[in-house]
Amino acid sequence: MLTAHTIKVLQSLDKKKFRQKYNLFLVEGNKIISELFNSDFKIKEIFSTDPQKLDRANAPVIHISENELKKISFLQNPKDSVAVCYLSEAVQYEDRNMQLVLDGIQDPGNLGTIIRLADWFGIEQIICSEDTVDFYNPKVIMASMGSFTRVNIVYTDLTGYLTGTENINIGTDMEGENIYTFKKPGKMNLILGNEGNGMRAETEKHIAKCVMIPRFGKSRSTESLNVSMAAGIILGQLFSE
Repeated sequence: MLTAHTIKVLQSLDKKKFRQKYNLFLVEGNKIISELFNSDFKIKEIFSTDPQKLDRANAPVIHISENELKKISFLQNPKDSVAVCYLSEAVQYEDRNMQLVLDGIQDPGNLGTIIRLADWFGIEQIICSEDTVDFYNPKVIMASMGSFTRVNIVYTDLTGYLTGTENINIGTDMEGENIYTFKKPGKMNLILGNEGNGMRAETEKHIAKCVMIPRFGKSRSTESLNVSMAAGIILGQLFSE
């Protein structure tokens, strides 16, 4: 049986300050939890309504009731298990030939989808501005569908990073070059800006070139694409060359 204190702590992990306070975050669902077993993330414990369904559980597994699961889950329809994991330690990083750079992405669903896209296209690293939504956010973890275990996600001062990187910084803008005629450089950072405001002026100063997705439809009611949708289209074209 879960104690009231344990429930209170786990419920608080939807907020960044408590994730940092307890050095913990949650991963929900057996499918995503199974991705943890082949990653560098360390599991503290797993709470499950059916422990027998957990394959290769290399952490303490505590049997709980469905009612208890509802109390600690952040999902409207809770899945079978919840894993309590330790936040990863800060790691040193170096540029990869192809990277995504996120300038102030705020929506957890967008970040989770972008992480999943990076994993799909074999992009091993995402550089985030310090105000980009925390990837330990439960909604980010869920939207990434386990891809967060295979993509290195770094938070840093973006202006300082873009100044020092040897990769060519490519932005996204409606006035940029047509993505379907753009020639991908050997080493590049694809920069995706905030959902409402795009890239900051400070970021734009370090852009070598911008790309855009041309509109083929006649309707003008759709002003722009969702940032994760745009990322998928651009990456699909870049990797088709």
